[in-house]
Amino acid sequence: MSILNQYPINHFYDELKDEHENPRPISKVLLDRIGKLGSEELLKRQSSCEIAMRKMGVTFDFHDKKHSIIPFDMIPRLMAIKEWEKTEKGLCQRIRALNLFLEDIYSEKKIIKDKIIPWDVIEDGGSYLKACENIRPSQGIYTHISGIDLVRHSDGVMYALEDNLRCPSGVSYVLKNRHLMKRVLPQVFKEMSVRPVDDYPMQLLSALRYLSPHSEKPNVVLLTPGHYNSAYYEHAFLAQQMGIALVEGSDLICQNDFVYMKTTQGLMKVDVIYRRVSDEFLDPLVFNPESML
Repeated sequence: MSILNQYPINHFYDELKDEHENPRPISKVLLDRIGKLGSEELLKRQSSCEIAMRKMGVTFDFHDKKHSIIPFDMIPRLMAIKEWEKTEKGLCQRIRALNLFLEDIYSEKKIIKDKIIPWDVIEDGGSYLKACENIRPSQGIYTHISGIDLVRHSDGVMYALEDNLRCPSGVSYVLKNRHLMKRVLPQVFKEMSVRPVDDYPMQLLSALRYLSPHSEKPNVVLLTPGHYNSAYYEHAFLAQQMGIALVEGSDLICQNDFVYMKTTQGLMKVDVIYRRVSDEFLDPLVFNPESML
């Protein structure tokens, strides 16, 4: 019996097969290759991937479990190009709307005045930062990096489950997963035109540099809470991939309204900070007075 036949369908949407147990058009190549591998070889490759993840130190701290290995599923999620283009367009529209919403509630508050959203919903939400009122960020961008969680419902349609806009984590695991996937299922990638994700770090760096229009070669740093943070692996990985400095709060100093990084060769001006520190721990004078980050 194939390993893919050993799970109950129930009422969820099967992304590999249709209601008649026939492969969906997008999954024909994948199912064919997996079928030729057989269950024993499939499980062997899955185990090899988990060992590789452990050796590479791809971890995330889940509450009380320290340095947990990120779960890896070697059966990829497939999405046809037309469906992805529609999803991508919707995500871009959603992020623009969220950015405009943040711009409004921190400035004119038209959405409150027009009674679209009650003010107490915003004020009691726990995330509104009064100290940031009327502060316009560089290029007017509030949502520089957004993590939108998607879920495919039983009707087969993708829905946005939640929006992570402050310090979203996870893209490094996407990159590592893709790297391993290409090793364990090389024929699938060879036969299907899979869009690459390898250029994400450079796209991220380009977006960060864009925030400093007054400098031809802006100095970008990644601010981490430190190695005890659950996503520290990602912080270090992204800094290394972008070729920028990984810094903690103690590595930075503010003089004459500019931020500088302490180096062995003296102070170096910092133009852009990619912040991976939660809002409440960012400034002890305004937010959490006990923060040392």
